[in-house]
Amino acid sequence: MSSPTKFQIHALPYDRFQHFFTMTPDELQQHRAIRQTVLKSPGYPCRVSLQDGAVGEQVILLHYTHQPAESPFHASHGLFVRENAVEAKPAAGEIPVFLNHRLLSLRAFDEHGMMLNAEVAPGNELPTKIPAMLQEPQVAYLHLHNAREGCYLARVDRA
Repeated sequence: MSSPTKFQIHALPYDRFQHFFTMTPDELQQHRAIRQTVLKSPGYPCRVSLQDGAVGEQVILLHYTHQPAESPFHASHGLFVRENAVEAKPAAGEIPVFLNHRLLSLRAFDEHGMMLNAEVAPGNELPTKIPAMLQEPQVAYLHLHNAREGCYLARVDRA
Protein backbone atom coordinates (compact mmCIF):
# COMPACT_ATOMS: atom_id res chain seq x y z
CA MET A 1 0.00 0.00 0.00
CA SER A 2 1.43 3.42 -0.95
CA SER A 3 1.72 6.25 1.55
CA PRO A 4 -0.75 9.15 1.26
CA THR A 5 0.22 11.93 -1.14
CA LYS A 6 1.35 15.03 0.77
CA PHE A 7 -0.38 18.26 -0.17
CA GLN A 8 -0.21 22.02 0.29
CA ILE A 9 -3.20 24.37 0.33
CA HIS A 10 -2.43 27.87 -0.99
CA ALA A 11 -4.04 31.22 -0.23
CA LEU A 12 -4.04 34.17 -2.60
CA PRO A 13 -1.58 37.04 -1.88
CA TYR A 14 -3.09 40.18 -0.32
CA ASP A 15 -1.03 42.53 -2.49
CA ARG A 16 -3.20 41.50 -5.49
CA PHE A 17 -6.24 42.99 -3.75
CA GLN A 18 -5.02 45.71 -1.39
CA HIS A 19 -5.70 48.53 -3.88
CA PHE A 20 -9.43 47.70 -3.95
CA PHE A 21 -9.79 48.99 -0.37
CA THR A 22 -8.77 52.51 -1.45
CA MET A 23 -11.29 52.70 -4.31
CA THR A 24 -14.55 54.61 -4.34
CA PRO A 25 -17.80 52.70 -4.97
CA ASP A 26 -17.77 53.90 -8.59
CA GLU A 27 -14.18 52.73 -9.09
CA LEU A 28 -15.00 49.37 -7.53
CA GLN A 29 -17.96 48.98 -9.88
CA GLN A 30 -15.63 49.47 -12.87
CA HIS A 31 -13.72 46.40 -11.61
CA ARG A 32 -16.84 44.29 -10.95
CA ALA A 33 -16.28 44.71 -7.21
CA ILE A 34 -18.18 46.05 -4.20
CA ARG A 35 -17.36 46.77 -0.55
CA GLN A 36 -19.49 44.90 1.99
CA THR A 37 -19.76 44.62 5.74
CA VAL A 38 -19.75 41.07 7.10
CA LEU A 39 -23.24 40.39 8.48
CA LYS A 40 -22.82 36.80 9.68
CA SER A 41 -20.09 34.32 10.41
CA PRO A 42 -19.41 31.83 9.08
CA GLY A 43 -19.85 33.30 5.66
CA TYR A 44 -17.73 35.73 3.61
CA PRO A 45 -14.75 33.34 3.27
CA CYS A 46 -11.54 35.29 2.62
CA ARG A 47 -9.25 33.74 0.01
CA VAL A 48 -6.19 35.48 1.47
CA SER A 49 -6.51 34.67 5.17
CA LEU A 50 -8.41 31.42 4.56
CA GLN A 51 -10.75 32.47 7.36
CA ASP A 52 -14.36 33.62 7.50
CA GLY A 53 -14.77 37.36 7.96
CA ALA A 54 -15.81 38.56 11.42
CA VAL A 55 -19.18 40.29 11.86
CA GLY A 56 -18.73 44.03 11.23
CA GLU A 57 -15.51 43.60 9.26
CA GLN A 58 -15.08 45.16 5.80
CA VAL A 59 -14.59 42.88 2.79
CA ILE A 60 -14.37 43.37 -0.94
CA LEU A 61 -16.44 41.05 -3.13
CA LEU A 62 -14.79 40.97 -6.52
CA HIS A 63 -14.67 39.08 -9.78
CA TYR A 64 -11.53 36.93 -9.98
CA THR A 65 -10.09 34.59 -12.61
CA HIS A 66 -9.10 31.56 -10.56
CA GLN A 67 -8.50 29.25 -13.52
CA PRO A 68 -6.40 31.21 -16.04
CA ALA A 69 -5.49 28.16 -18.13
CA GLU A 70 -6.15 28.54 -21.84
CA SER A 71 -8.46 25.55 -21.85
CA PRO A 72 -12.21 25.00 -21.96
CA PHE A 73 -12.05 25.20 -18.14
CA HIS A 74 -10.82 28.81 -18.04
CA ALA A 75 -12.98 30.19 -15.21
CA SER A 76 -13.74 33.08 -12.90
CA HIS A 77 -16.19 33.84 -10.13
CA GLY A 78 -16.79 36.19 -7.22
CA LEU A 79 -14.67 35.96 -4.09
CA PHE A 80 -14.22 37.81 -0.79
CA VAL A 81 -11.07 39.44 0.58
CA ARG A 82 -10.94 40.85 4.13
CA GLU A 83 -9.47 44.30 4.67
CA ASN A 84 -5.87 44.02 5.95
CA ALA A 85 -5.97 40.24 5.57
CA VAL A 86 -2.75 38.42 6.34
CA GLU A 87 -1.91 35.73 3.80
CA ALA A 88 -2.43 32.29 5.30
CA LYS A 89 0.45 29.88 4.94
CA PRO A 90 -0.89 26.52 6.07
CA ALA A 91 1.69 23.84 6.78
CA ALA A 92 1.89 20.89 4.40
CA GLY A 93 -1.13 18.70 5.05
CA GLU A 94 -2.88 21.38 7.15
CA ILE A 95 -6.50 22.13 6.30
CA PRO A 96 -7.75 25.60 7.27
CA VAL A 97 -10.71 25.48 9.67
CA PHE A 98 -12.93 27.53 7.34
CA LEU A 99 -13.07 24.55 4.95
CA ASN A 100 -14.32 22.07 7.55
CA HIS A 101 -17.94 23.26 7.73
CA ARG A 102 -18.55 23.67 4.01
CA LEU A 103 -19.80 21.31 1.32
CA LEU A 104 -16.98 21.40 -1.22
CA SER A 105 -16.34 20.60 -4.83
CA LEU A 106 -12.84 19.23 -5.44
CA ARG A 107 -11.70 19.61 -9.04
CA ALA A 108 -8.57 17.91 -10.38
CA PHE A 109 -6.71 19.44 -13.33
CA ASP A 110 -3.78 18.35 -15.47
CA GLU A 111 -0.83 20.60 -16.39
CA HIS A 112 -2.81 22.03 -19.33
CA GLY A 113 -5.80 23.08 -17.22
CA MET A 114 -8.00 20.22 -18.37
CA MET A 115 -10.32 18.84 -15.70
CA LEU A 116 -9.66 15.18 -15.05
CA ASN A 117 -11.91 14.44 -12.10
CA ALA A 118 -14.30 16.12 -9.68
CA GLU A 119 -15.97 15.19 -6.41
CA VAL A 120 -18.33 16.76 -3.92
CA ALA A 121 -17.56 16.12 -0.26
CA PRO A 122 -17.99 17.67 3.17
CA GLY A 123 -14.94 19.67 4.20
CA ASN A 124 -14.17 17.32 7.08
CA GLU A 125 -13.38 14.62 4.47
CA LEU A 126 -10.54 16.63 2.87
CA PRO A 127 -7.77 14.77 4.77
CA THR A 128 -8.59 11.64 2.76
CA LYS A 129 -10.13 13.10 -0.42
CA ILE A 130 -7.21 15.40 -1.33
CA PRO A 131 -4.45 12.76 -1.13
CA ALA A 132 -6.62 10.27 -3.03
CA MET A 133 -7.17 12.71 -5.91
CA LEU A 134 -3.49 13.72 -6.00
CA GLN A 135 -2.36 10.09 -6.23
CA GLU A 136 -3.35 10.09 -9.88
CA PRO A 137 -0.05 10.89 -11.66
CA GLN A 138 -1.62 13.04 -14.38
CA VAL A 139 -3.24 15.38 -11.81
CA ALA A 140 -1.16 18.57 -11.54
CA TYR A 141 -3.29 20.46 -8.98
CA LEU A 142 -6.73 20.71 -7.39
CA HIS A 143 -9.14 23.57 -6.94
CA LEU A 144 -11.48 23.69 -3.96
CA HIS A 145 -14.85 25.40 -4.47
CA ASN A 146 -17.99 25.95 -2.44
CA ALA A 147 -20.24 23.27 -3.88
CA ARG A 148 -23.42 25.33 -3.50
CA GLU A 149 -22.29 28.81 -4.53
CA GLY A 150 -19.60 27.55 -6.93
CA CYS A 151 -16.98 30.06 -5.83
CA TYR A 152 -13.29 29.24 -5.73
CA LEU A 153 -11.76 28.80 -2.26
CA ALA A 154 -8.16 27.61 -2.68
CA ARG A 155 -5.62 25.76 -4.78
CA VAL A 156 -3.99 22.51 -3.68
CA ASP A 157 -0.65 21.19 -4.95
CA ARG A 158 1.54 18.28 -3.97
CA ALA A 159 3.85 19.21 -1.10
